[in-house]
Amino acid sequence: MKIQWIDKAPRKVQQFAHAAYPQENPGLENLLTNAQVDHVAEIFQTPLTGAYNWNYSIQDDRIKKLYELGKQLNWNPELDIDWNRPWPGEHRLTELMNLQEYEPYLSMDEATKSKFWWHMNAWSLSQFLHGEQGALLVASQLVSCAPTYNAKLYAASQTFDEARHVEVFNKYLQQRIGLSYPINTHLKNILDKILTDARWDLKFIGMQIIIEGLALSAFNTTRETTPDPVLKEIIYLVTRDEARHVTFGVNYLEEFVKTLSEQERDTRAQFAYEAAVISRERLVATDVFDYFGWDVEEARKKVLDGFVMTHFRNLLFKRVIPNLVRIGLMTDKIRPKFEALGLLEYENLATDGDIDWAALERPLDTTEGQSYEQKMLGELQKPQITT
Repeated sequence: MKIQWIDKAPRKVQQFAHAAYPQENPGLENLLTNAQVDHVAEIFQTPLTGAYNWNYSIQDDRIKKLYELGKQLNWNPELDIDWNRPWPGEHRLTELMNLQEYEPYLSMDEATKSKFWWHMNAWSLSQFLHGEQGALLVASQLVSCAPTYNAKLYAASQTFDEARHVEVFNKYLQQRIGLSYPINTHLKNILDKILTDARWDLKFIGMQIIIEGLALSAFNTTRETTPDPVLKEIIYLVTRDEARHVTFGVNYLEEFVKTLSEQERDTRAQFAYEAAVISRERLVATDVFDYFGWDVEEARKKVLDGFVMTHFRNLLFKRVIPNLVRIGLMTDKIRPKFEALGLLEYENLATDGDIDWAALERPLDTTEGQSYEQKMLGELQKPQITT
């Protein structure tokens, strides 16, 4: 086993030689086979403080029920997904990206545009993969530092869920897409903060509330837009797990935050706000713009200036904002900052503390439901709150 130790995450795009959806002459530097891949590892230091729990008290509460549900709904990426279905085509989100009048995009021929959207798909799914590895590491920390017995058991089950998610996204990228992009720097920054902070509750806030709450929205969008039935099935199974994780975080933090002083609550609220700001920025695929030789800052501003993208970025917080209100982290000091982001319109929506057990327990469905375009049109037609 050969391990290459590095000081920071690599920035090169990788292509895998055995993809089911290869592109002709992709021109990438790193054509990899399994035999050629080193284990590339980066060290992070953490002052994590663990906690034993000596009374082993099993409370018949929601956390225990979520743990039992997780045991019942385990799935196997190798057995429960049919990986052999053909690739059906591509889906272009030109309006979402505000590219319909952007000259560098319009100047591409159709083959290059197809390659661009192939890379955009690879970039998005790569961020899912990297985020799931971050969730795997954080969940493993929660096993040690969560102070109660039920929370330790649930964190252990979540760790296995996250390992399965890393496995399935990695396999999809290597065998269906053939490309893997490096981790977005904004996502890396927030994961570093969560992993290296000594306070266990900040790990809950950052991962269970912010990152996984946003992931649920992003997963739903991906499932509605992708033409690939394999990815639809993967996203459904992953989402079913993630819904339990967010519910765990909301239920566990709701009581704990009440025990904090006003200063401690303000500190946690500021952390949640900063995590939200960083998470909004990480939605822009600057690495793809760079790969195609665009002016990265110009393209970034073009995408962010689009109304559809602006509204889409806010829509991703429909679960996060009411959950922050529910657990007591929408404090008087932090509230104006979220209002400036235009996110407070969601504060009175349903939270993940009110559990829809029937939804969490439902079997795998195969219905398509309302299309993404229909849903986005409906959202955009709603009266908008200006700040």
